[in-house]
Amino acid sequence: MGQLITFEIGGRQLGIDIMAVREIRAWSPATPLPNAPAHVGGVLNLRGVILPVMDLRQQLGWGKADPDGRHVIIVIRVGEHLRGLVVDAVNDIVTIAAEDIQPIPEVGAAVSARYLLGIANHGDRLIMIMDLDRLDSSEAAQEAA
Repeated sequence: MGQLITFEIGGRQLGIDIMAVREIRAWSPATPLPNAPAHVGGVLNLRGVILPVMDLRQQLGWGKADPDGRHVIIVIRVGEHLRGLVVDAVNDIVTIAAEDIQPIPEVGAAVSARYLLGIANHGDRLIMIMDLDRLDSSEAAQEAA
């Protein structure tokens, strides 16, 4: 697998491929868009590029984020698209071997599981590893509807 940036949402540990991360920004309010999906918090101007900002907590089905100065925005690139992900906090960089990643257990119609590649045990914590391609394609499908 390689290196992951780990972060928290509601006390849960998640990770994304470090190669997708472009920058980590302090929280700043986004400009809301009319008729946008509920998980799209709006857009930001990132040095002349309009950046959609996603409420990852809401997209994963864990409630709506109420961002404040403690939250951060992780700017990622998925394919040709830049996205901002609102998270509670960024933790650290970890190295995870592919053989240490376990599949997501079948627990019924788990909405969050469709956005995950698997779960890795790292020290005394479990890290849910995000599938950014699924996250991006899901958003595009919802916007097209």
